[in-house]
Amino acid sequence: MDLDKSGEAVLSPVSSGALPPSGPGLQSPKSGGQSRPAGRDAPTPLSHTPSALSLILARGRVRAALAILGPAFVAAVAYVDPGNFATNFKAGSEHGYLLVWVVVMANLMAMLVQYLTSKLGLATDRSLPELCHELFPKRANAMLWVQAEAIAMATDLAEFTGAAVGLNLVFGLPLFLAGLVTAVVAFVILGLEQRGYRRFELAIIALLLLVALGFVVDFFAVGGQSYSGIAKGLVPRLGGGDTIALAVGIIGATVMPHVVYLHSALQKNRIQPVDRHERRALLKYNKLDVVVGLGLAGIVNLAMLCIAAALFHHPGLTRINDLGPVHAHLASMVGGAAALAFGVALIASGLSASSVGTYSGQIVMAGFMNWRIPLVVRRGLTMIPSLLVLGLAVNTTNALVYSQIVLSFGIPFALVPLVLVSSRREVMGEMVNHALTSRVMWLVTGIITALNIYLLVTLL
Repeated sequence: MDLDKSGEAVLSPVSSGALPPSGPGLQSPKSGGQSRPAGRDAPTPLSHTPSALSLILARGRVRAALAILGPAFVAAVAYVDPGNFATNFKAGSEHGYLLVWVVVMANLMAMLVQYLTSKLGLATDRSLPELCHELFPKRANAMLWVQAEAIAMATDLAEFTGAAVGLNLVFGLPLFLAGLVTAVVAFVILGLEQRGYRRFELAIIALLLLVALGFVVDFFAVGGQSYSGIAKGLVPRLGGGDTIALAVGIIGATVMPHVVYLHSALQKNRIQPVDRHERRALLKYNKLDVVVGLGLAGIVNLAMLCIAAALFHHPGLTRINDLGPVHAHLASMVGGAAALAFGVALIASGLSASSVGTYSGQIVMAGFMNWRIPLVVRRGLTMIPSLLVLGLAVNTTNALVYSQIVLSFGIPFALVPLVLVSSRREVMGEMVNHALTSRVMWLVTGIITALNIYLLVTLL
């Protein structure tokens, strides 16, 4: 969110006439090269007709919030995908509460990143990849697209594999068959988007709440939490061994590159503001959407690590971090209900995140390259690595952790364009980032990049 010179959060509505037609870089690909209108704040032809937003706001604050909130919850699903299960349980079982601060820091980073990308979509009515296509050279866009597709495969590996493992644990389905079931269900969820954005959002929100419910049940069922240990874990420090790799993996599993692109696109074809006052109101709800949606994801991630720390960070149990053994030990040490809650949460996480991942892949290809392929083809291409992992009986938890490390390497390629574009006044109008906001974003990008470089050096 934007910060004024005193460090306080401020709302900065876009002026009418944002994105003036001042060059070829500011033309919309959807208009066949025609310059976009002089802004989205032009008065409606029938000024006496109530706008869609005014009708929603007339319902009252609570009902209006329930009607408007949604995009950040869709993005939040990617922040509690099966990759998070793997990294958080591994961190908690092996290192106790040591990396609590990494989970908290990653979530705060995610809130800032998702707020800025949602603001960019609201200010311009275009996605980040579309704006990159218009403003950056062709070679830069080709590079961004190639790395984004590699990230999409790593994302799909985590989400697809996690859902299949969940189906295997709860229903006993063979992993390869469970993978195929995951693909079918993900298509069904994606099909809801064709019938209107709200149905898709509500389906994803329901699955996200199911994940949260599963970990609320397990957190209290496991018990034995050391709240002083959690407090100490908030102090930034690293131990030996694989703590650097785990820290990078946790950040990679939390700040997800593909939803940086997706969240900006989710603002399109939604509630359209008719003037700067309505845009200011929507920006306020965007902020609330991010705080609630990403806050919920942060609580779930913290609960995962704390459950693992309380249950497995004991002599002889620290190596229990594979999803299968975690499920089995929950059943034997806590009870069948706790194991079922874990399995159902894993299934809901994988199914919802897989659907969101495929959707974001379409946004990336259409935005950077202005290409479109059938959804079935895209789904098939990105799920090939996942099916190979499932078919070859590779250690799924290790595959999930490594996929999150790959994702972390893709984060700077999403954050750098986001900062560059959202800092341009000719693009953002009055919603342009404050200088302090951009500095904080560059700091976030620098921290993630430095962690990635350190990990790379230690691995070589």
